[in-house]
Amino acid sequence: METLVMPEISIQLNGDHKRIAVGMSVADLVRSLDLDPAKVAVERNREIVTRSTLADVMVEDGDQLEIVHFVGGGDQSTDDGWSVAGQHFKSRLIVGTGKYKDFEENAAAVEAAGAEIVTVAVRRVNVTDRNQPMLTDFIDPKKITYLPNTAGCFNADDAIRTLRLAREAGGWELVKLEVLGEAKTLYPNMRETLSATEVLANEGFKPMVYCVDDPIAAKQLEDAGAVAVMPLGAPIGSGLGIQNRVTIRLIVEGAKVPVLVDAGVGTASDAAVAMELGCDGVLMNTAIAEAKQPVRMARAMRLAVEAGREAYLSGRMGRRMYADPSSPLSGLI
Repeated sequence: METLVMPEISIQLNGDHKRIAVGMSVADLVRSLDLDPAKVAVERNREIVTRSTLADVMVEDGDQLEIVHFVGGGDQSTDDGWSVAGQHFKSRLIVGTGKYKDFEENAAAVEAAGAEIVTVAVRRVNVTDRNQPMLTDFIDPKKITYLPNTAGCFNADDAIRTLRLAREAGGWELVKLEVLGEAKTLYPNMRETLSATEVLANEGFKPMVYCVDDPIAAKQLEDAGAVAVMPLGAPIGSGLGIQNRVTIRLIVEGAKVPVLVDAGVGTASDAAVAMELGCDGVLMNTAIAEAKQPVRMARAMRLAVEAGREAYLSGRMGRRMYADPSSPLSGLI
């Protein structure tokens, strides 16, 4: 018997991307979240949906919905988290695990950054010295999500093989895919990247994919099964900051999966810019690991990501060609 696949639409719910079944009313959506429609307020595309019409207003593809309720105790904090492949995270900063002087410094930087995800490379076990310290001794994979990556892979076959080994070693399905074109720029080979994405998605992996800052390429990866797209801000390890804000913004506007800037961040202002463009997060390694004080820089990056996100949610003022005085000019003495 052929299995019927229910059609779905993509919406943004409380800042996160979500797919739901076609034909749901706002009331249906609220109930599907185990909420009582009588105890929440709903905004759809910046317009309040009155409680009496929740069952009549249908959710459509591309809708942006906010569902709020009252909380007690006077706590002003909000859970402005993000989700990828069904996993929810509060921190929008992902930290790498390379280039630190030792695992202890790496662990301290992860803690200072408030990171909940770290990228890890898959490498051969040192069979000649089994007593060497291991990353898991310092960063607990039960507390911090490990994101195996394919750093150093220059073709799809090697990347796929690496992640198959990673899944066998730790059961990981959420992975970071990068297939590099050549060693000088470490730019992604998009043909090989797209091919690897398709294979991995078909095998049940949930690939977060490093890519060029091209909205067309990002959409192709999304269609191929990427659960997140990760355009570069600048070449890996360059510290140049985001070189093309226009294309990053276009990727954010067109994506139905999370978008995270990956590579090129040099300092805190670069991380803030990424978040102000509407990205869901930022991944960095060298910017923290090669700072003169890595742990302090990790803390700065955490604050920058939080500040950039707040600025994005606030909605910046419009740009003007000429001055506009803050104080009224009428009534001058």
